[in-house]
Amino acid sequence: MKIAIIGAGNVGATLGRRFVEVGHNVTFGVNKPADYSDGRLAGPAMSVTDAAADADAILLAVPYSAANEVLSQCGDLEGKIVIDATNPLAMTPNGLDLTVGFTSSGAEELAAAAEGARVVKCFNQTGFANMATPGGSMMFVCGDDAEAIETVRKLAADIGFDAISIGGLARARLLEPLAMLWIHLSATTDLKREFAFKIVRAA
Repeated sequence: MKIAIIGAGNVGATLGRRFVEVGHNVTFGVNKPADYSDGRLAGPAMSVTDAAADADAILLAVPYSAANEVLSQCGDLEGKIVIDATNPLAMTPNGLDLTVGFTSSGAEELAAAAEGARVVKCFNQTGFANMATPGGSMMFVCGDDAEAIETVRKLAADIGFDAISIGGLARARLLEPLAMLWIHLSATTDLKREFAFKIVRAA
C-alpha cells in the first residue's frame, strides 16, 4: 500500500519506519522537504500535495491545530483513506486538555472538512515509543467505512498492535479522551512514557 505520512515528527517518523519494515511504500509530506535530505526518514520527503497525490492512504501526524490546513493541501480526497492520528489538545488554565468533546470529536470535525475521504481514527492512543515496539498492546480503530476500517486495523496489527475495531467514527469521542489519559499518566506518574494499555482476554 502507498501511504503518505503528513508530518515527520516522532509519531510520523516512527510509523513510517515500521510501515516500510512490513512492506509498505511510504512518502512524507512536509513543509520543507530539503530539511530531510539526510536520509533520516524511511521514505522520501516532498510537499504535502505531492505526497498525497498517489497515496492509497494519508496519515495525519501533525498537531490537530494544523490538520485542516494540511488537508486543504492534499488535493482530491475522494475515496482515499485518511488516518487521523491527531488529538485535539491545547494548554488551558488547568494544563493540557481536550479542545473538542464529548458530543463531537476531532476526527468527526476533520471528516466534515475532508470531503469524500474515508476517515479512520487510529494511532492516537499511545506514545511513539510504543509504536516502535507495540508488543501486542492495544490500538482501537474506528470509522464509518467498513473496508477502510479493516485496512487500517490490519495495518496496525501488521506492526504489532492488538488492533480492535470499535465501530463508527463517533467512537473517536472515546478514543481522544483515552489518549488524554495516557498523556496524563505519562506526565504525572512514575510510569512516565514506559507503559501501554493492553487487553487481557478471559481464558
